[in-house]
Amino acid sequence: MLEISGLEWAIMIGVVVALLALDLILAWLKPHKVGFGEATAWSVFYVLVAIAFGVVFAMVHGWDFGTQYFTGYIVEKSLSVDNLFVFVIIMTTFAVPEEHQHKVLTFGIVLALIMRAIFIAVGATLLNLFSFMFLLFGLLLLWTAVQLYRHKDEEPDVEDNMVVKGARKLFPVTEEYDGGKLFSRENGRRVATPMFIVLVAIGGIDLLFALDSIPAVFGVTQEAYIVFAANAFALLGLRALFFLVKGLLDRLVYLSTGLAIILGFIGIKLVLHWAHVDISPAVPEIPTMLSLVVILGILAIVTVASLIKTKGDPSVTAKPGSLKARKERSEQN
Repeated sequence: MLEISGLEWAIMIGVVVALLALDLILAWLKPHKVGFGEATAWSVFYVLVAIAFGVVFAMVHGWDFGTQYFTGYIVEKSLSVDNLFVFVIIMTTFAVPEEHQHKVLTFGIVLALIMRAIFIAVGATLLNLFSFMFLLFGLLLLWTAVQLYRHKDEEPDVEDNMVVKGARKLFPVTEEYDGGKLFSRENGRRVATPMFIVLVAIGGIDLLFALDSIPAVFGVTQEAYIVFAANAFALLGLRALFFLVKGLLDRLVYLSTGLAIILGFIGIKLVLHWAHVDISPAVPEIPTMLSLVVILGILAIVTVASLIKTKGDPSVTAKPGSLKARKERSEQN
């Protein structure tokens, strides 16, 4: 059992909040187009921060827990890349000006962390009280894996999102941006700008990803501290990673397939853990180190295969995948 003091929680949360505050200040006070050099520097910085935290954590609490953290971090980082695909779709769909994309991403990361903190607290409590939650989480991940694989070559329909539809019904929306403002005035009435709809869409997507990613990382470790740390440090680098790889995302044509396999693998791991605890100790469990090797192997194969595929056929582009079939506009009208 991992024993975490209040001071350790305070230090970790303090570091995360400080880095978020820095991102937020840069986004709001100095809106600008983020170049490749700046994105690279920030991406390297966040990865080094995550690694440094993991090493110190492992030295204090042992490498068994350290391995759980790094495995969870890699799972969340790989899922966050798929999150980036959807962010790109949202930015493109609503034609977000480049100087304000930094702000939108930072908002998305803050909201994602808040949602995931809530889900982590609820998930950890449920797992401690009811062991059959491991079975439910496992089945949820298996269902998600199947759906993602079935629709691996599709894109989520942002306009068909229930949260976006609700926002459009509640507020009149103008077609024009007014700097970075969420609301403006048009013909004497108060209207929402496209920026408001973008943030609503980002929030809805964050909610969906939290529903998938939290059970996934609980499949690696049941320690709430490790789950939150892995999520937080994976998300902190998301803004910089967006600007670094958005031009390369189209080449990761097998990413959705790889993520479906990873989610399915973790789902099986959770089901086996439930069976080991509730049915018979003879049921084998999948060790964390094996999980780390399998996940890294899948990501390596997916990346290499994607690059080979797109090199041979440059016309092929990647899709983020979806949990349901995309409705055709002709069917909607």
